[in-house]
Amino acid sequence: MYQEDGYVLLETDQPEQLLAAAELQEKLQTVIQSHWDELSAGLRQELEVRKTLDQQARYLRHNYCELKLDSGEYWQWYVVRFQK
Repeated sequence: MYQEDGYVLLETDQPEQLLAAAELQEKLQTVIQSHWDELSAGLRQELEVRKTLDQQARYLRHNYCELKLDSGEYWQWYVVRFQK
């Protein structure tokens, strides 16, 4: 997709949310901070290469579309375009 206007976020036990890129970025930063130990070892290694939390969340946003934790919680995000 050449243009991203926002994201649809699906989260455990929550209604679907429409978020701007910056809002999703903040949400992913919070998830990384609060659930670091529940991320897979491989993903933690990929994120550790990035120096800042902002870079880690950006990497996650651009290279993944789903995050599942050992506790059963999940986040899925998809790029959406609001106008043609």
